[in-house]
Amino acid sequence: MSRKVIIAGNWKMNKNAAEGKALVDELKAICSNCCCCCEADVVVCPPFTTIATVVEAVKGTAIKVGAQNIHWADNGAFTGEISGDMLKSAGVEYVIIGHSERRQYFGETDATVNARLKAALKYDLIPIVCVGELLDERENGKTEEVLTRQIRGGFEGISADEMAKTIVAYEPVWAIGTGKTATPDIAQAAHAHIRKEIAGMFGSDVAEKVRIQYGGSMKPDNARELVAQKDIDGGLIGGAALKAASFAGLVKEALGK
Repeated sequence: MSRKVIIAGNWKMNKNAAEGKALVDELKAICSNCCCCCEADVVVCPPFTTIATVVEAVKGTAIKVGAQNIHWADNGAFTGEISGDMLKSAGVEYVIIGHSERRQYFGETDATVNARLKAALKYDLIPIVCVGELLDERENGKTEEVLTRQIRGGFEGISADEMAKTIVAYEPVWAIGTGKTATPDIAQAAHAHIRKEIAGMFGSDVAEKVRIQYGGSMKPDNARELVAQKDIDGGLIGGAALKAASFAGLVKEALGK
């Protein structure tokens, strides 16, 4: 089965509204000279305060907008949180859930990932669910154990149809922002295990439809080799997404152009 490449840029806590618009405008200018943004699903995920400006800036283009988090409740006394209804009404189409930084710094668990995933699906947002192991877990041979636990806990109680709409991002936490990158073989092995676990829960037909991104320091100079692997369908990009030239170049390389 041919799965469409998806490249999503996670801006993290970077870019105010003016800076976000400038980045998107530059990205649009680059994309107007090639068809890469049409051949791949290209998503930018700004901070909440920048979403409205970026949604307006991408109108008329193939670029989509995602958020970096979602709360499981529709509304209520949850200071600092944002609901699926709010994101949907703001024009968001994708949402990142369970990023390793959310797990590390803000107490995210497999249970809260599951609750947020169900909220995203309720509002017809496309979830990008992050999974991945820490350095000590990899060194102790626990990568597959960790991935299995996160997948089974994170995707519990959703239907096969809902799973088919969900994107998974494999984040080897030891490779995020460190300059280290899993070799294509290491990344492929982890992606294959993720797909195997999804097949065990939802069937092989669903597993073959699910797109799995690599989220560990993908850059223009390694994107082509990574996405060429059988089970790697794109990237969840951090630092390289903060400059239009590197992000557009990464999309082009991922498509093998």
